[in-house]
Amino acid sequence: MNPKVDWYFTKNEQWQKEIETLRTIVLDCGLDEELKWGCPCYQDEERNIVLIHVFKEYCALLFFKGALMKDPEHILIQQTENVQAARQIRFTSLKEITKMRSVLKTYIREAIEVEKSGMKVPMKKTKEFNMPEEFKKKLDKSASLKKAFETLTPGRQRAYLLYFSSAKQAKTREDRIEKYTPQILKGKGLDD
Repeated sequence: MNPKVDWYFTKNEQWQKEIETLRTIVLDCGLDEELKWGCPCYQDEERNIVLIHVFKEYCALLFFKGALMKDPEHILIQQTENVQAARQIRFTSLKEITKMRSVLKTYIREAIEVEKSGMKVPMKKTKEFNMPEEFKKKLDKSASLKKAFETLTPGRQRAYLLYFSSAKQAKTREDRIEKYTPQILKGKGLDD
């Protein structure tokens, strides 16, 4: 147990017992505990394997390369349609976690093996993501914006495209594009 992570297990009263139990299960598999993205992250030889996170309706184990794992129990969930590699196992009770202890250890051990194998999740190319018409027009009008966008990492490009296209109304898409144009021109990502 990493003392720097302890606070996470006391801050969330709703899921405290559940996530403490998940912590014990994961640590029993020999992983190192770190704090990443504000969540307990478990690593093997400094490679991310799984993390614990909480939501209003559930707590979860998130497997970074879950898309590559076998899922004989059919419990791995793709969080949203745009998540490519990670998969979750969600829990709504301590009893559920306790009952699944051995299954969870099996999944964690498999996640370690997937990481050690060096397998990579085939990621969709940026051009496969929907480009909102409003953003396409803006890129066509501004060579500097187009160049700046093309210079961004593929992950940053995808983040912008997903954010812009998730707005249902054209006005909202235009507002988002306008707001983040200076950020793109600076070579920064959505959350930088």
